[in-house]
Amino acid sequence: MRVCQFRHTRVRRGVWYHITSLIPRAICKFRIANSHCESHRKPATTFLPLKKEHAAMNIVDAHCHIYPEKIAERAVQSVGDFYALRMGGGDGSAQNLLSVTERSDISNFIVYSVALKAGTVASINDFIAEQATLHPEFIGFATMHPDFEDIKGEVERCIALGLKGFKLHPDSQTVDLDDPRLMPLYEAIEGRLPIVIHMGDYRYDHSHPRRLKELLHAFPHLVVNAAHFGGWSVFDLALEYLEDERCFLDVSSSIPFLGDRRARELIEIYGYNRILFGSDYPMWDPADELAHFRSLGFSAAANEQMLLRNAERFIGEKIGA
Repeated sequence: MRVCQFRHTRVRRGVWYHITSLIPRAICKFRIANSHCESHRKPATTFLPLKKEHAAMNIVDAHCHIYPEKIAERAVQSVGDFYALRMGGGDGSAQNLLSVTERSDISNFIVYSVALKAGTVASINDFIAEQATLHPEFIGFATMHPDFEDIKGEVERCIALGLKGFKLHPDSQTVDLDDPRLMPLYEAIEGRLPIVIHMGDYRYDHSHPRRLKELLHAFPHLVVNAAHFGGWSVFDLALEYLEDERCFLDVSSSIPFLGDRRARELIEIYGYNRILFGSDYPMWDPADELAHFRSLGFSAAANEQMLLRNAERFIGEKIGA
């Protein structure tokens, strides 16, 4: 088993770090209401988009959470409470997310949920697999918990279920992303399945970007989406640690905090070939997030890379016809 060992590194904390670290505090106070890495796997499955005559190309929302209808309301409220935000993107159900395709050009969604207890891992994975089977617009990712008894066995079961990757949320799961208990997961999926890792929160150290930097070095074939520009609310720290690293980064739950100018700068610094579009549904409305992303004014070629091609590279499979 590989265990990451971390160096304590002093990081320059410039003016931008101080500004961005204050933004979430202000939002928590006022509770706003508005709403280059290559995969090591060969392409296999083709995910079909919902047919739309006006869609010029398939567009993938790479960051969505869905829940069973009977618990969706409670789950959405719990996420809102965790971040002290009023959720404005939808009710968290699969059907509600699918309705986005009727009012936007989004054709496919990478969907998952997070296990806060080891005992819910299997049932969540069964639910996501079921939804991905029922709805070809969905690309299902599994969850894992550090206290799950048979991590490697569950990885194999998830592959058999047709799930295409994993998702971890170190902060809500209260586990360091480099915790030794998670090493069996990374070992089992390295070079086989990608993983989305929630990154960054000024209140916690579990998902600090320095941890991911060392993890990427320990697992050189691990395909990672470092969510939220690599560090929600600590965007400048993420840049310090991840600018030259081998990982994707999605833009979910970031642009409203960064502002358009800084968001565009970060995309250009990291490079178009590393950025994934994501909405963080149901926190935000995917149709609105796509419109906002397009308003940043990137070229058609850059948008195609970020809205589709990088998602294909991330999961290692073709999306759409």
